[in-house]
Amino acid sequence: MSSPDQYLPPWGQEELPEPAPLSWRNWAGFIGPGIVMMGIQIGGGEWLFGPVITAQYGGGLMWIATIAIILQVFYNIECGRYALYCGEPVMTGFMRVSPGPKFWVGLIMLMSLSAFIPGLSSQSAVVIASLIRNRPPTAMPRKLDETKMGDISPEEKALRKQQEKQALEDKSLVTTLSFILMIAVILPVLIGGKVYNMLQAVMTAKVVIVLSFCLIMGLFFVHWTHWLNVFSGFLKFGVLPVILDDGTEKARSVFRYRWDYGEWPIISFANIATIGAFAGYAGGGGMANSTYSNFCRDKGWGMGRLVGAIPSAVGGRHITLSHVGKVFPLTNGNLRRWSGWWRYIMLDQLLIWGPGCFMGMALPALLSLQFAPHSPIYARVVAKEADQPQAVLTADGIRRSPQFSPPWTGANVEHGRVSSIANGMWTLALFVGLAVFLPSQMSVVEDFSRRWTDTIWSSNETVQKKLKANQVKYIYYSLLTLFVLATMLVWVLFTWLDRFGSPQNTMVAVIANFNNLAIGITSLMILRINRKLLPPQLQPRWYHQAGIFCCGVFYIGLFFLVIVAKFGPMVQKWVSSP
Repeated sequence: MSSPDQYLPPWGQEELPEPAPLSWRNWAGFIGPGIVMMGIQIGGGEWLFGPVITAQYGGGLMWIATIAIILQVFYNIECGRYALYCGEPVMTGFMRVSPGPKFWVGLIMLMSLSAFIPGLSSQSAVVIASLIRNRPPTAMPRKLDETKMGDISPEEKALRKQQEKQALEDKSLVTTLSFILMIAVILPVLIGGKVYNMLQAVMTAKVVIVLSFCLIMGLFFVHWTHWLNVFSGFLKFGVLPVILDDGTEKARSVFRYRWDYGEWPIISFANIATIGAFAGYAGGGGMANSTYSNFCRDKGWGMGRLVGAIPSAVGGRHITLSHVGKVFPLTNGNLRRWSGWWRYIMLDQLLIWGPGCFMGMALPALLSLQFAPHSPIYARVVAKEADQPQAVLTADGIRRSPQFSPPWTGANVEHGRVSSIANGMWTLALFVGLAVFLPSQMSVVEDFSRRWTDTIWSSNETVQKKLKANQVKYIYYSLLTLFVLATMLVWVLFTWLDRFGSPQNTMVAVIANFNNLAIGITSLMILRINRKLLPPQLQPRWYHQAGIFCCGVFYIGLFFLVIVAKFGPMVQKWVSSP
């Protein structure tokens, strides 16, 4: 066991608190970090990349989500292990090992850069703009080569000009709404006593609203073949997009292909960034999973009960947070209590977070398979021209579905007339989309501010000397404000860089693939600190170590696979050019 006080002040020492018995009477004490994490993580993968993946490959690639979620269960468990032992978040644990706080602060900052990309608030803005316009925002038409300009008729030129004008107006509306929403999402974390309390309330409401809507729609309006397609897809390991002899792309089992033809198929990398983003958003991904340790502390699990929590701006006057964690002596009584707390972590992950993530991936995919093909946006997705806003893909399909605009109502979707039922379902689906995106964007803002508050609070000597235990909120809310301003600047940058497409989709794809690198690196670091800083009796067993190690290898490998597939041909062409 390495010395934990080589770079930071030593841990305090107290007896481990007694956990309340796991029973229905104590459900409020048990429900917490897992459902908060689930609420945070029902977002981009399920509502954005899930429909895009299922539009092209059906449920065949859902097995990628299976691997991602199982590996992240190991990740979350090890985060909880560290927090139970010392009441510190794992990021503080990084500061306690070589090469020291300065190095880890720099690395964590690099891995946190994707958090500045406001992908989810921009998707929320797309949803609200759709409600205002009563249609999805118009995407900017792709620029044509000069050689093709002469082939366009005057009517087509006029139509393109009209589309460009409409797209610019819609883009201006979406940009304005994005700025407003980035400010609005921070309002809930200003109240609640502990910031965690408000997060738990918001995320619990989100989980109930979103999964209830998807489940009801799925049971009553989705064909049973789609249920079979999606849930069997979780077990179709090895299904990938392959290029067939006729040049088309189709999801096939690479193992079955090898058996049938005696050779491995040619894997299509055309959509590798989207598939990587799908894996990155399945479950949680990125730095967000590491926050599980923060939530265990703020919930008061294990030694976190003695360390404290981050107070909210309103109502948090008497809540304090220690600069360093506290550990317990390894007595028989404390080891018995440890076993009780450990059951909290295992049940939280195996009964709440893990199953919730599978349902969070499956139910939106069901709606996508049933309804998305009715939307004109779907054709652009299949044709790989998906620069239309994906946030409204399924909702648009619901409104245009014959199930909600039956012939006897006189509805005519093609001419813009739909039944009142269809309009009502469209509006409801968009509001559920808001329930997905806005809390998730709030969690991104909160997660970044929380992570860096804890890092500064524990590793900065000046802060430790000058700020008292009840003044941590000054750092937290200062970071919160700076973060919101920075994300607005990043939005402007992405809008400028992606002038002829949909910056919302680009932003979310970039976030997801950089998150893959972040979760991969932090997986290996969490394994390191739990092996070095925890006493042998509490260290992870071999299968826990194998699980989190595989998590690191999987996500780092996926990140570099995307990089090589996307930029390898470009580099090869540049090197080979005279």
